Amino acid sequence: MNRIVQKIFSCLMIIAGALLASFSVICILIPNDAIDYGTAGIAIIINKLTGANLSLCVILIFIPFFIAGTWLLGKRFGMKALLGTVVYTIGLEIFEKIPFELNTEHFLAVAFGGAILGGGLALILRFGGCIDGSEIFANILIKYIEDKTGKNFSMTYVLLGFNAAVYLAVFLLINRNSALLSLLVYVVASSVINHFTNHFDAIKQVTIITKNPDELIKQIKKQLNKTCTIMNSYGAIAGENKTLICYVNYFELTKMKDIIAANKGTFSTVSTVEEILR
Repeated sequence: MNRIVQKIFSCLMIIAGALLASFSVICILIPNDAIDYGTAGIAIIINKLTGANLSLCVILIFIPFFIAGTWLLGKRFGMKALLGTVVYTIGLEIFEKIPFELNTEHFLAVAFGGAILGGGLALILRFGGCIDGSEIFANILIKYIEDKTGKNFSMTYVLLGFNAAVYLAVFLLINRNSALLSLLVYVVASSVINHFTNHFDAIKQVTIITKNPDELIKQIKKQLNKTCTIMNSYGAIAGENKTLICYVNYFELTKMKDIIAANKGTFSTVSTVEEILR
Protein backbone atom coordinates (compact mmCIF):
# COMPACT_ATOMS: atom_id res chain seq x y z
CA MET A 1 0.00 0.00 0.00
CA ASN A 2 2.84 2.41 0.84
CA ARG A 3 4.47 1.78 -2.53
CA ILE A 4 1.17 2.47 -4.32
CA VAL A 5 0.72 5.73 -2.39
CA GLN A 6 4.30 6.72 -3.24
CA LYS A 7 3.74 6.06 -6.95
CA ILE A 8 0.51 8.08 -6.97
CA PHE A 9 2.19 10.93 -5.11
CA SER A 10 5.13 10.88 -7.55
CA CYS A 11 2.75 11.10 -10.50
CA LEU A 12 0.86 14.00 -8.91
CA MET A 13 4.12 15.89 -8.30
CA ILE A 14 5.22 15.32 -11.91
CA ILE A 15 1.85 16.63 -13.12
CA ALA A 16 2.14 19.69 -10.86
CA GLY A 17 5.69 20.33 -12.06
CA ALA A 18 4.71 20.03 -15.73
CA LEU A 19 1.84 22.49 -15.27
CA LEU A 20 4.12 24.97 -13.49
CA ALA A 21 6.65 24.71 -16.32
CA SER A 22 4.05 25.17 -19.07
CA PHE A 23 2.50 28.14 -17.23
CA SER A 24 5.89 29.81 -16.97
CA VAL A 25 6.71 29.27 -20.65
CA ILE A 26 3.38 30.44 -22.09
CA CYS A 27 2.31 33.14 -19.64
CA ILE A 28 5.63 34.70 -18.63
CA LEU A 29 8.64 33.76 -20.74
CA ILE A 30 7.36 33.89 -24.33
CA PRO A 31 5.37 37.15 -23.82
CA ASN A 32 8.56 38.72 -22.46
CA ASP A 33 10.75 37.63 -25.43
CA ALA A 34 12.46 34.75 -23.61
CA ILE A 35 12.35 31.02 -24.25
CA ASP A 36 12.82 27.78 -22.39
CA TYR A 37 16.07 25.84 -22.80
CA GLY A 38 16.86 22.31 -24.00
CA THR A 39 14.63 20.59 -26.55
CA ALA A 40 11.68 22.74 -25.45
CA GLY A 41 13.76 25.74 -26.48
CA ILE A 42 14.32 24.19 -29.91
CA ALA A 43 10.56 23.68 -30.23
CA ILE A 44 9.93 27.35 -29.37
CA ILE A 45 12.50 28.48 -31.96
CA ILE A 46 10.75 26.40 -34.63
CA ASN A 47 7.39 27.80 -33.51
CA LYS A 48 8.63 31.40 -33.77
CA LEU A 49 10.23 30.88 -37.18
CA THR A 50 7.48 28.83 -38.84
CA GLY A 51 4.32 29.46 -36.84
CA ALA A 52 3.87 25.71 -36.31
CA ASN A 53 1.85 24.54 -33.32
CA LEU A 54 4.11 24.72 -30.24
CA SER A 55 2.72 21.63 -28.48
CA LEU A 56 3.15 19.57 -31.64
CA CYS A 57 6.75 20.77 -32.01
CA VAL A 58 7.51 19.82 -28.40
CA ILE A 59 6.07 16.32 -28.84
CA LEU A 60 7.79 15.63 -32.19
CA ILE A 61 11.20 16.75 -30.93
CA PHE A 62 10.86 14.83 -27.67
CA ILE A 63 9.75 11.50 -29.20
CA PRO A 64 13.21 10.22 -30.27
CA PHE A 65 14.70 11.20 -26.90
CA PHE A 66 11.79 9.51 -25.12
CA ILE A 67 12.37 6.26 -27.03
CA ALA A 68 16.11 6.36 -26.33
CA GLY A 69 15.54 7.20 -22.65
CA THR A 70 13.06 4.34 -22.21
CA TRP A 71 15.49 1.90 -23.81
CA LEU A 72 18.42 3.12 -21.69
CA LEU A 73 16.75 3.84 -18.35
CA GLY A 74 13.79 1.46 -18.35
CA LYS A 75 10.03 1.49 -18.72
CA ARG A 76 9.42 3.13 -15.36
CA PHE A 77 11.44 6.18 -16.37
CA GLY A 78 9.76 6.14 -19.79
CA MET A 79 6.26 6.18 -18.30
CA LYS A 80 7.10 9.09 -16.00
CA ALA A 81 8.77 10.99 -18.84
CA LEU A 82 5.72 10.40 -21.03
CA LEU A 83 3.37 11.55 -18.26
CA GLY A 84 5.34 14.75 -17.72
CA THR A 85 5.61 15.54 -21.43
CA VAL A 86 1.92 14.91 -22.14
CA VAL A 87 0.83 17.11 -19.22
CA TYR A 88 3.37 19.77 -20.25
CA THR A 89 2.05 19.93 -23.82
CA ILE A 90 -1.58 19.95 -22.62
CA GLY A 91 -0.61 22.77 -20.26
CA LEU A 92 0.85 24.73 -23.18
CA GLU A 93 -2.47 24.43 -25.03
CA ILE A 94 -4.53 25.38 -21.96
CA PHE A 95 -2.47 28.40 -20.90
CA GLU A 96 -2.41 29.78 -24.46
CA LYS A 97 -6.16 30.28 -24.09
CA ILE A 98 -5.98 31.93 -20.65
CA PRO A 99 -5.47 35.72 -20.69
CA PHE A 100 -2.59 36.58 -18.38
CA GLU A 101 -0.25 39.56 -18.42
CA LEU A 102 2.64 40.27 -16.06
CA ASN A 103 2.95 44.06 -16.13
CA THR A 104 6.57 44.58 -15.09
CA GLU A 105 10.03 44.96 -16.61
CA HIS A 106 11.25 42.16 -18.88
CA PHE A 107 14.20 41.46 -16.58
CA LEU A 108 12.02 40.97 -13.49
CA ALA A 109 9.41 38.98 -15.40
CA VAL A 110 12.00 36.64 -16.89
CA ALA A 111 13.73 36.14 -13.53
CA PHE A 112 10.38 35.31 -11.93
CA GLY A 113 9.40 33.06 -14.83
CA GLY A 114 12.76 31.27 -14.68
CA ALA A 115 12.23 30.59 -10.97
CA ILE A 116 8.77 29.11 -11.61
CA LEU A 117 10.13 27.05 -14.51
CA GLY A 118 12.99 25.80 -12.32
CA GLY A 119 10.58 24.88 -9.54
CA GLY A 120 8.41 22.88 -11.94
CA LEU A 121 11.35 21.06 -13.52
CA ALA A 122 12.83 20.36 -10.08
CA LEU A 123 9.58 18.66 -9.04
CA ILE A 124 9.62 16.53 -12.18
CA LEU A 125 13.28 15.52 -11.80
CA ARG A 126 13.01 14.90 -8.06
CA PHE A 127 10.21 12.38 -8.58
CA GLY A 128 11.88 10.50 -11.43
CA GLY A 129 10.40 12.21 -14.47
CA CYS A 130 11.78 14.26 -17.34
CA ILE A 131 10.23 16.58 -19.95
CA ASP A 132 13.39 17.71 -21.70
CA GLY A 133 15.41 15.67 -24.16
CA SER A 134 18.69 17.43 -23.38
CA GLU A 135 19.03 15.52 -20.09
CA ILE A 136 18.35 12.23 -21.87
CA PHE A 137 20.85 13.14 -24.61
CA ALA A 138 23.48 13.93 -21.95
CA ASN A 139 22.73 10.65 -20.20
CA ILE A 140 23.15 8.66 -23.42
CA LEU A 141 26.41 10.41 -24.31
CA ILE A 142 27.87 9.96 -20.82
CA LYS A 143 26.84 6.30 -20.85
CA TYR A 144 28.53 5.80 -24.23
CA ILE A 145 31.75 7.46 -23.02
CA GLU A 146 31.70 5.38 -19.83
CA ASP A 147 31.23 2.13 -21.77
CA LYS A 148 34.09 3.02 -24.13
CA THR A 149 36.58 4.45 -21.63
CA GLY A 150 35.44 3.18 -18.22
CA LYS A 151 35.48 6.76 -16.91
CA ASN A 152 32.62 8.51 -15.13
CA PHE A 153 31.67 12.04 -16.13
CA SER A 154 28.96 14.40 -14.92
CA MET A 155 26.30 15.68 -17.32
CA THR A 156 27.19 19.32 -16.60
CA TYR A 157 29.40 20.01 -19.60
CA VAL A 158 27.14 18.18 -22.05
CA LEU A 159 24.13 20.19 -20.87
CA LEU A 160 26.09 23.44 -21.04
CA GLY A 161 27.18 22.66 -24.60
CA PHE A 162 23.67 21.64 -25.69
CA ASN A 163 22.07 24.79 -24.29
CA ALA A 164 24.85 27.03 -25.57
CA ALA A 165 23.96 25.77 -29.07
CA VAL A 166 20.27 26.54 -28.43
CA TYR A 167 21.02 30.11 -27.29
CA LEU A 168 23.40 30.66 -30.19
CA ALA A 169 20.53 29.69 -32.50
CA VAL A 170 18.28 32.19 -30.69
CA PHE A 171 20.96 34.88 -31.09
CA LEU A 172 21.36 34.23 -34.82
CA LEU A 173 17.79 33.39 -35.82
CA ILE A 174 15.65 35.55 -33.54
CA ASN A 175 17.47 38.44 -31.80
CA ARG A 176 20.17 39.16 -29.24
CA ASN A 177 17.74 40.43 -26.58
CA SER A 178 15.84 37.13 -26.63
CA ALA A 179 19.12 35.23 -26.37
CA LEU A 180 20.27 37.23 -23.35
CA LEU A 181 16.90 37.02 -21.60
CA SER A 182 16.76 33.29 -22.31
CA LEU A 183 20.24 32.89 -20.83
CA LEU A 184 18.92 34.55 -17.67
CA VAL A 185 16.09 32.00 -17.63
CA TYR A 186 18.66 29.19 -17.79
CA VAL A 187 20.76 30.63 -14.95
CA VAL A 188 17.78 31.19 -12.64
CA ALA A 189 16.04 27.88 -13.46
CA SER A 190 19.27 25.88 -13.12
CA SER A 191 19.96 27.45 -9.72
CA VAL A 192 16.50 26.47 -8.47
CA ILE A 193 16.80 22.94 -9.91
CA ASN A 194 20.25 22.37 -8.42
CA HIS A 195 19.04 23.57 -5.03
CA PHE A 196 16.14 21.14 -4.86
CA THR A 197 17.78 18.15 -6.57
CA ASN A 198 21.26 18.53 -5.03
CA HIS A 199 22.89 19.06 -8.43
CA PHE A 200 21.10 16.46 -10.56
CA ASP A 201 23.74 16.81 -13.28
CA ALA A 202 26.55 15.64 -10.98
CA ILE A 203 27.74 12.09 -10.27
CA LYS A 204 26.14 10.39 -7.27
CA GLN A 205 28.01 8.10 -4.89
CA VAL A 206 25.81 5.40 -3.37
CA THR A 207 27.18 3.73 -0.23
CA ILE A 208 25.42 0.54 0.88
CA ILE A 209 26.11 -1.34 4.10
CA THR A 210 24.80 -4.90 4.10
CA LYS A 211 25.48 -8.39 5.38
CA ASN A 212 24.43 -10.01 2.10
CA PRO A 213 26.17 -8.17 -0.75
CA ASP A 214 26.05 -10.89 -3.43
CA GLU A 215 22.47 -10.32 -4.63
CA LEU A 216 22.91 -6.54 -4.58
CA ILE A 217 26.06 -6.76 -6.68
CA LYS A 218 24.35 -9.11 -9.11
CA GLN A 219 21.33 -6.82 -9.56
CA ILE A 220 23.46 -3.68 -9.90
CA LYS A 221 25.50 -5.38 -12.62
CA LYS A 222 22.42 -6.74 -14.38
CA GLN A 223 20.18 -3.67 -14.28
CA LEU A 224 22.71 -0.83 -14.35
CA ASN A 225 25.80 -2.53 -15.82
CA LYS A 226 27.78 -1.06 -12.91
CA THR A 227 30.41 -2.55 -10.68
CA CYS A 228 30.99 -1.89 -6.98
CA THR A 229 33.90 -1.34 -4.64
CA ILE A 230 33.59 -3.77 -1.71
CA MET A 231 35.07 -3.09 1.71
CA ASN A 232 34.94 -4.97 4.99
CA SER A 233 33.22 -2.98 7.72
CA TYR A 234 32.07 -3.50 11.28
CA GLY A 235 29.00 -2.19 13.08
CA ALA A 236 28.90 -1.68 16.84
CA ILE A 237 25.60 -3.59 17.00
CA ALA A 238 25.33 -5.48 13.70
CA GLY A 239 28.89 -6.75 13.75
CA GLU A 240 30.73 -7.71 10.54
CA ASN A 241 29.24 -6.61 7.23
CA LYS A 242 30.23 -5.33 3.80
CA THR A 243 30.22 -1.78 2.48
CA LEU A 244 29.52 -1.34 -1.25
CA ILE A 245 30.32 1.87 -3.09
CA CYS A 246 28.87 2.53 -6.54
CA TYR A 247 28.75 5.61 -8.78
CA VAL A 248 25.65 6.44 -10.82
CA ASN A 249 24.06 9.46 -12.45
CA TYR A 250 20.84 11.10 -11.27
CA PHE A 251 18.56 9.19 -13.64
CA GLU A 252 20.10 5.86 -12.67
CA LEU A 253 19.60 6.68 -9.00
CA THR A 254 15.88 5.79 -9.08
CA LYS A 255 16.66 2.30 -10.36
CA MET A 256 19.42 1.96 -7.76
CA LYS A 257 16.92 2.82 -5.01
CA ASP A 258 14.57 0.13 -6.31
CA ILE A 259 17.38 -2.43 -6.17
CA ILE A 260 18.24 -1.44 -2.61
CA ALA A 261 14.57 -1.49 -1.53
CA ALA A 262 14.22 -5.06 -2.85
CA ASN A 263 17.09 -6.20 -0.61
CA LYS A 264 16.16 -5.90 3.05
CA GLY A 265 18.62 -5.30 5.86
CA THR A 266 20.65 -2.57 4.16
CA PHE A 267 21.71 0.92 5.22
CA SER A 268 22.45 3.33 2.38
CA THR A 269 23.52 6.91 1.79
CA VAL A 270 23.71 9.04 -1.36
CA SER A 271 26.16 11.90 -1.82
CA THR A 272 27.13 14.20 -4.66
CA VAL A 273 30.62 13.81 -6.12
CA GLU A 274 32.28 16.79 -7.77
CA GLU A 275 34.97 14.82 -9.59
CA ILE A 276 36.39 11.32 -9.91
CA LEU A 277 40.15 11.04 -10.43
CA ARG A 278 41.75 7.98 -11.98
